[in-house]
Amino acid sequence: MTTSVSPMLQADEDRRQRALAALAEKPDGVVEAIATKAEVTPAEILAILPSGAAVSVGADAFETIWAEVSGWGDVLFIVHTGDIVLEVTGSLPQGSEGHGWFNIHGDSPIGGHIRKDRCAGITFVDRMFHGRRSCSIWFMNADGAAMFKIFVRRDEARELLADQLGSFEALAHRYAAV
Repeated sequence: MTTSVSPMLQADEDRRQRALAALAEKPDGVVEAIATKAEVTPAEILAILPSGAAVSVGADAFETIWAEVSGWGDVLFIVHTGDIVLEVTGSLPQGSEGHGWFNIHGDSPIGGHIRKDRCAGITFVDRMFHGRRSCSIWFMNADGAAMFKIFVRRDEARELLADQLGSFEALAHRYAAV
């Protein structure tokens, strides 16, 4: 008896194999570049990271995570699109809902309006990046891309800030245990 794989399952497996090959080629590279090379989404790359490197939680944790990270002091806030990688260092202002947006304003260069309803999930990422440990929180949309990312900052010696790293690890661990 022979079994056949449905074309849809085969296509999913092909995507996974391309993603695995691209990640193996540059395991500490830029996730978006790895995804582009494999013709998959960044979410598909995050999903195949080694065990413990990515902890995903539901979008319903958006405001809770935002509020907690707003107490970490200055973080690195990144928006990465096909056209720009925008990096801003500052504290996360408290946010509030209004007119269909999550609005962030305060004494920080980080400000604006986020379509919180487009957030499909949140992933805590702890992986090597160009030879150094990197810890970040990715707010993912339904298209499989990061809406934005919040990174633990580094000190003058390029080491992760110990207090932020501890807060990141505690928060990620709390959600991993759920």
